[in-house]
Amino acid sequence: MEEIQKYLNILQTYRQGKQHLQNRILSAENWWRLRNLDEEQKEGVHKKEDFTSRSGWLHNVIVSKHADAMDAYPMANILPREETDVQQATILSQVIPCILEQNRFDSVYSDVMWQKLKTGTGVYKVFWDENAHSGLGDIGICRCNLLDLYWEPQVSDIQKSKYVFHLESWDKETLEAAYPQVQGKLRGSGLMQPAFPGDGTIASDKITVVDMYFKENGVLHFKKFVEDILLYETGPQGLYDHGLYPYVFDTLFPIEGSPCGYGFVDLCRNPQTQIDILKTAFVKNARVGAVPRYFSRLDGNVNEAQFLDVDQPLVKVAGNVDEATLRRIEHCSLDGNYLHLLDQTIDELRQTSGNQEAATGVAPGGVTAASAIAALQEAAGKGSRDATSASYRAYAQVVELCVELIRQFYTLPRQFRITGSYGQMDFVSFDNAHLLPRAQSEFGVEMGLRSPLFDIKIIPQRSNAYTRLSQNELALQFFKLGFFQPENYPQAFQCLQMMDFDGKERMLSLLSQGQQASM
Repeated sequence: MEEIQKYLNILQTYRQGKQHLQNRILSAENWWRLRNLDEEQKEGVHKKEDFTSRSGWLHNVIVSKHADAMDAYPMANILPREETDVQQATILSQVIPCILEQNRFDSVYSDVMWQKLKTGTGVYKVFWDENAHSGLGDIGICRCNLLDLYWEPQVSDIQKSKYVFHLESWDKETLEAAYPQVQGKLRGSGLMQPAFPGDGTIASDKITVVDMYFKENGVLHFKKFVEDILLYETGPQGLYDHGLYPYVFDTLFPIEGSPCGYGFVDLCRNPQTQIDILKTAFVKNARVGAVPRYFSRLDGNVNEAQFLDVDQPLVKVAGNVDEATLRRIEHCSLDGNYLHLLDQTIDELRQTSGNQEAATGVAPGGVTAASAIAALQEAAGKGSRDATSASYRAYAQVVELCVELIRQFYTLPRQFRITGSYGQMDFVSFDNAHLLPRAQSEFGVEMGLRSPLFDIKIIPQRSNAYTRLSQNELALQFFKLGFFQPENYPQAFQCLQMMDFDGKERMLSLLSQGQQASM
């Protein structure tokens, strides 16, 4: 009990150090939900009024960037570091996509990208699920809610944190069924987790369970507890052989002294606020101009009921009517400079976020050539490609953790459906027998144990329509130029060696095979 209290005190310290980040994440979610007024009122920009503009320019920036990320959905190619590991690398390149597919990784990747673009940080969790496949166990991959994760303040890499806490809400009945030792002992006074604002009430019968990871002498240990009750802990061997916390952070714009970054909401909230202020003023001005208003004397002789009823063709008056009796209130229409300021503010948001017209597929005025439009789109997508490169690095870490979990837990053969040559369906049986450390010797001298190691190269799995079209046109040009004629092999091979395009290696292989077949 005293030991758990010590861990709870450490967790409380970590929570205090993360408070600013928590507030920023909750604020970003409000902006994403178009609750602009709630956030602007906190800053004293708007007061509660009858109308306040809530335009979706910032929302559209995030949607567009997410589409760019999904267009470049990654695929891992696992390469051996030594010649003896070629076969295992080839099988892993086929098995890893199957494991990702079983975890519906395309959906996980999409959710992490939303999280990354909004808050600046997306988090994967890669773990061993011992309950999968009816107790056989398998690798699990999911998105982790950043609000539920706590680490040591002022560390730039979560792997350097002394402790990592992951909080999770459980139903009381489910918890008591899974861990009978807590029955009748729960006081219901556990930790209160921060939550995203919802449209309904928050359930009050939830119990917060704490997963705690920590490292000692390079060994990763794990404890699970609720309140002051220990539910589970690992033995001296630790949890995972790779010795790493099972979390991978994917940051958008990095921040010094933190494993997290900031996102497009933090970058663009100021111009979005300016847009809302201007549009609110414009709508109010237009409303005043569209409904004429009048000064009327208290002792006037105009029948006000008839005057305000637009369906009355006649308005009766007693005596004469002049400007002293009824006078129209003058309306000052907006100057064109204000509209120009709004356009400039919108353009500032688009330029700041890299969401220009070319990036969204709209050709600027005066640009009609297809090559010029393509060049503009290519230049406009630099920011998205840079963010995608960071996502690829995080994806590579996810794959590395998967390989290490396979090395540790795949003790029994498992069957996988893979895509063989020319797209046909094939099946392979795979276990960790050839991934475990094995003895090595040279000239009869034992050189210790060596574990097969691999390099992971990430390539886009999905290409956009323009990329596919350009690749197809390139292949047709090679055909017209006679690259595939056996007699042109030396010149074609040298020409391709000087070029750089996706699929170059496969093209060289096909040419070599054609040359050998013709001999």
